[in-house]
Amino acid sequence: MDTTTPQPIAFLGLGSMGLPMARRLLDAGHPLTVWNRTAAKAAPLVEAGAVLAASPADAVREAEVVLTMLADPAAADAVAAELLPALRPGTHWIDTSTIGPDATRALAARLPAGVTLIDAPVMGSVDRAASGELLILAGGDTTPVADVLARLGSVTACGGPGDGAALKLVLINAAIGGVALVAESLRLAEALGLPRELALRTLGAGPIGGAVGRATATGSYFPVALAAKDVALAAGVTKLPLLEAVHELLVADPALRAEDLAAVAIPPR
Repeated sequence: MDTTTPQPIAFLGLGSMGLPMARRLLDAGHPLTVWNRTAAKAAPLVEAGAVLAASPADAVREAEVVLTMLADPAAADAVAAELLPALRPGTHWIDTSTIGPDATRALAARLPAGVTLIDAPVMGSVDRAASGELLILAGGDTTPVADVLARLGSVTACGGPGDGAALKLVLINAAIGGVALVAESLRLAEALGLPRELALRTLGAGPIGGAVGRATATGSYFPVALAAKDVALAAGVTKLPLLEAVHELLVADPALRAEDLAAVAIPPR
């Protein structure tokens, strides 16, 4: 494959993460075809030169690289059923969704001959997606798509398809659990009559400083509903009592489902 010219890319899934990722690829000069279940979300990209496809199959027919950023295993399975028959030999499919290793390996087992799957879930929120500073957890051979991935962030090689998804579950659940711990710590501080600002400042100076930073972040958007999905994926792998309790916390208040994860610790005003 000639990599001296920008590779034609199909990007499917233009939610809060997919949209800025697709924008970076378009700005880099890649011919970009996009698809999203809610087509209106593609409008900013179409205005900037992207082509809107009517279906996943139409999106991928002429692509050399396909990227997907989908919400959960069910969405990935539904989109795969439409796009797999349309993939040409030599196409590289990069799945950046967080769907767990079992679902990822099931997708790999359905690939047509000559098509490869790079398992590449990401760490980082919308701010890092927009700036190209995501941490990409890659399973599979990334050499043919190195230039594409470089536009999105830095790559950590994890092994084969499914290994990136496995590491993503480890990292994202540590992050979610950390925010939940900050939330509990703040409740304890309140019960003890301590000012929230004092508790946050001193917690931030200690070993859970990173979790405090995420709990107070203002440029991130990771919906509580998706955090609950990621915890459920992890709890389906092995017995995880702490994370099971965290899951209960995440689903306790339906009003927080669409809020950023930080709302678990610091509710929106």
